[in-house]
Amino acid sequence: MPNYSYGGGGRRFHSRRRRNRALPLPLLLGVLVLALLAVALAFFLRRPKGDKPSAAAHANAKQSTEESTTAEVKSEDILADAEKKAAQYDYDAAIAAIQADEKTAQSEAGQAAIAKYNEVKGTLVRQDPQKITHVFFHTLIMDNKKAFDGDDRQNGYNDVMTTKSEFEKMMQAMYDKGYVLVRIHDVAHEEDDPATGGKKMVWGDIMLPPGKTAFVLSQDDVNYYEYMNGDGFAKDIIVGPNGKPMNEMVMEDGSVSVGAYDLVPILDEFIEKHPDFSYRGAKGIIAVTGYNGVFGYRTDPSYEGKNPNIEADRQKVREVAQCLRDDGWELASHSWGHRNYGKIPFAELETDNQKWQDYVGKLIGGTDILIFPFGADVGDWHPYKDDNERFQYLYKSGFRYFCNVDSNQYYVQKGQDYLRQGRRNLDGYRLWQDMTVKNHTSDLFNASDIFDKDRPTPVPDYKGG
Repeated sequence: MPNYSYGGGGRRFHSRRRRNRALPLPLLLGVLVLALLAVALAFFLRRPKGDKPSAAAHANAKQSTEESTTAEVKSEDILADAEKKAAQYDYDAAIAAIQADEKTAQSEAGQAAIAKYNEVKGTLVRQDPQKITHVFFHTLIMDNKKAFDGDDRQNGYNDVMTTKSEFEKMMQAMYDKGYVLVRIHDVAHEEDDPATGGKKMVWGDIMLPPGKTAFVLSQDDVNYYEYMNGDGFAKDIIVGPNGKPMNEMVMEDGSVSVGAYDLVPILDEFIEKHPDFSYRGAKGIIAVTGYNGVFGYRTDPSYEGKNPNIEADRQKVREVAQCLRDDGWELASHSWGHRNYGKIPFAELETDNQKWQDYVGKLIGGTDILIFPFGADVGDWHPYKDDNERFQYLYKSGFRYFCNVDSNQYYVQKGQDYLRQGRRNLDGYRLWQDMTVKNHTSDLFNASDIFDKDRPTPVPDYKGG
């Protein structure tokens, strides 16, 4: 039997128990590391999210800054647009533009602008529509040397045309005197007439600040006739690269240049610098004939077979007409063949007007304005009567505004259903007469300051219109 000693065996057993309770050092260190990692993880998970900005927080902050900047820019644009409207005397539209945006309307700048516009509105003065002058021009001379070169067309140009420098000086002088362009439709307009079930003509309410004076402007024969080629004039009107009406002109070397080579873009540029020269965006009236086409494009049926681009040119006329209207211009008939509507047989008047309606009106979109060629009206200075066959025919053709030529400061006549206005020619003849015979334009400018020294003198008698 084996000899087991209890004491010895007990000691060995005790020794083994002590070794089992004492963990090895590497294991102890591992446990300690795990414990520290657990504590760190718990701390990280319990950390408030705001302690370190996240990517989403960065994006939100950036978006908020961008939105704030955009709102500021939008408000600045709104206030700038309102200021332009106010500069052209449309204070109600200026206020409405600000109030349409809540942030702008509540801003300090918005409130100040509204208060300013309301204050100005209280000072406005209604223009007397019967004392509104109407001035007119023909195609402007761009190159004096070519226009006044001694040929058989020189006298005509010297008589009825205005040079570029003269026109620019006139506009500056009239601006300095407080003149403001208005539409003829601002002077008077049609309204429904409950009494007759038709229409009636009523005076307009043109409200301007004290010291301002309304006037109407028109330009005749904006056709760039074939006989004018090479004589120092533009060749046509186009829709420019900026979407605005511009001109093309043939240069000395035969190249074609695009620029401000006639009244329309020159006046546009002047108004761009002086927006307060225009009442609510008004420009002028462009009157055209049709026998040589329109706006410099040979579009009349007589050019079929001669102009290979006639259909494309007709489309250009449509586009130019719309461009002019969009730019604030009004369009008018000047008859098809530049005929004297007061003298030619009535049947010829009918034929001529029908040609204009068919070959010009359908291209430019029609009009209710008639600018009489040669200034020759279809009646005397008395109101049109029901037995005036010519007036009745023209009225039925759609015309409501009839403009003749009159050297008086203003001639405005409103009938029950029409408006009649005299126009003052501002050309070589008028300037020369004002300097040498009798001054009719002292209310507008000093003729001697305007007269172009390149003009041959004396200027021949007036034969234009």
